[in-house]
Amino acid sequence: MTASSNGNAANPIYTSQENIQLPDLQPDADTLPKNFLARVHEYGNQVAMRKKDYGIWQEYTWDACYQHVRNFCLGLVSMGLKREDKVCIIGENDPEFYWAEVAVHAAGGVTIAIFTDANLQELEYVLTNSDSVFMLAHNQEQCDKALDLKEKLPNIRKVIYWDDKGLWNYDDPWLMSFEAVEALGQDYAAQHPTAFEDMIAEGKPDDIAIFSYTSGTTSLPKGAMISHRNLIYGNLHARQLEPAYSTDEYVSFSPLAWITEQSLGLSGHLLTGFKVNFPEGPETVQTDIREVAPSHLLFPSRIWEGLAGLTFVRLNDSSWVNRLMFALFMPVANKVIDLEDAKAPIGLHWRFLRWLGEYAIFQPLRDKLGMVRMRTAFTSGAALSPDFLRFFRAIGVELKNLYGSTEGQAHTLHYAGNIKLASVGAPPPGVEIQIADDSEIWVRSRSIFRGYYKDMAKSAEAVSEDGWFHTGDAGYVDEDGHLYYLDRVKDMIELANGERFSPQYIEIRLKFSRYIQDVMAVGGFDMEFVTAIITIDFDNVARWAEKNRIAFTTFVDLSQKPEVYALVKQDVERVNATLPPAARIKKFVILHKSFDADEAELTRTRKLKRRVLEQKYGDMLDAMYGDKDKVTVSAEVKYRDGRTGVVQTSVTVCEV
Repeated sequence: MTASSNGNAANPIYTSQENIQLPDLQPDADTLPKNFLARVHEYGNQVAMRKKDYGIWQEYTWDACYQHVRNFCLGLVSMGLKREDKVCIIGENDPEFYWAEVAVHAAGGVTIAIFTDANLQELEYVLTNSDSVFMLAHNQEQCDKALDLKEKLPNIRKVIYWDDKGLWNYDDPWLMSFEAVEALGQDYAAQHPTAFEDMIAEGKPDDIAIFSYTSGTTSLPKGAMISHRNLIYGNLHARQLEPAYSTDEYVSFSPLAWITEQSLGLSGHLLTGFKVNFPEGPETVQTDIREVAPSHLLFPSRIWEGLAGLTFVRLNDSSWVNRLMFALFMPVANKVIDLEDAKAPIGLHWRFLRWLGEYAIFQPLRDKLGMVRMRTAFTSGAALSPDFLRFFRAIGVELKNLYGSTEGQAHTLHYAGNIKLASVGAPPPGVEIQIADDSEIWVRSRSIFRGYYKDMAKSAEAVSEDGWFHTGDAGYVDEDGHLYYLDRVKDMIELANGERFSPQYIEIRLKFSRYIQDVMAVGGFDMEFVTAIITIDFDNVARWAEKNRIAFTTFVDLSQKPEVYALVKQDVERVNATLPPAARIKKFVILHKSFDADEAELTRTRKLKRRVLEQKYGDMLDAMYGDKDKVTVSAEVKYRDGRTGVVQTSVTVCEV
């Protein structure tokens, strides 16, 4: 891969704040399957993973996992899987998902994880673009998607499912159960007893392990080719600062289609041997986390935002004693944080009050969240407001930013004891950062991907001859070596006074409100002021409306209530107070619906597709910049009995 621009020698290169040298990979541990075999030999009959099923935790030892992985691998091989063949997997996080990935890698194949809520068009694109020959599907829902696309997928030899609920009467030979493949593998192993270990021994660190598709905010997603070496070093970078041990408990809930879960979840499990716990389902995850009390959690920012919002709601609904204690001790916790960050002495009275708050409110609160044993908590993906980081730190969970990309995994992260809440941390050992002349962040490390599948032109644009990956993100590094992420370079706003400003800076701070779900800030040199399209958190706003005896019928009705506009306006004014005058929001609308990934308004990692949104809601933007106080839109409404309909509604333009 080459690019016309190389690293700029005039710009400084930033490296780790710790003098740690990463080890070279050893031949017997330079791929993920080799590490899997090492963990099996090391831990044998110890528990490797647990899955909650019908309220009961089912345990799987390393030996049991070995049997499943070996049999499934050899079953695929008996069905024609060859080295470098591609296998797509779509489903919730389950033991079978992990087993399938390791099995395909053991045979020298490549896995592609797909977001569970992918629609037919997205699924067809990935299956076709990746040239996959097998597809693994979680359940009936995913099998139905495959069957709907069957005529368009001539390369897919079999669709293999692992949850047969609802599939008992299906009679299509294209479908095959996970157990049936394992049975084929058992027979194959009887005839070729060393085949599994022999294939693993053939593996090389630069073999491609996974394709991880980019989010596709501005164009079609691209398949980033990521090798075993990339994944191992991507994990090692973070684990030099946040080590993991075989005795640790990890909850696997973030989608495996997300590169960070592949790097810190699956790869971390194989490299360190920590126990992986799979919740029963999305609706039980909070209860399941409390039962596990994990030492490690990795969630995208959306989940952390939801947890903070849920905490605020529960506190508002709790007894007056709890509300009083929270109101008394949160300022104490924040004061201690300020003293810690300023490296100032913490007086004895502040220590005592913080200890009292820990006993009275913070420890019980962490227990409710399942975080009493939390040692490492990461947020990644879309940017998370420093207000959320501060909130979790105040209650005793040191949540740390991890900034990365599909193409390079972790680029920077917060260091323990050296955290600036507004930053995304500093490079970990083995990673170099450089800021280009146009403020673009460049990264170089051994975890940088091998290029985009079937798109060498884009690959050449992305990585320079001397190995610098051009992230497309804008940022700067302060005098202490902390990186500050601003926005995508192409999304930076040039204000009327010539200053460049980040709309995402506005958005992430507004989302600290428990009443706001999403925000898109809009502005530019040819616009007189900044505006915003805001979506409300329906559950929280509905609860607030009921408490305040504000009658409403549907989401559409609630979103346009004058009282709701007044509620949201308070948060807009709060954020405006932190902004330079030219960047302050002058007008906003509350959208009559939520932004929806199924309508291509968001990526599957819930990043805004700005160009789509600007085009789709152009009438609202025209109204805000055209001095109108209302704009009429067509809105789909869903009633409590399940019926849907379309209504014409007026969306109010609110001046700040």
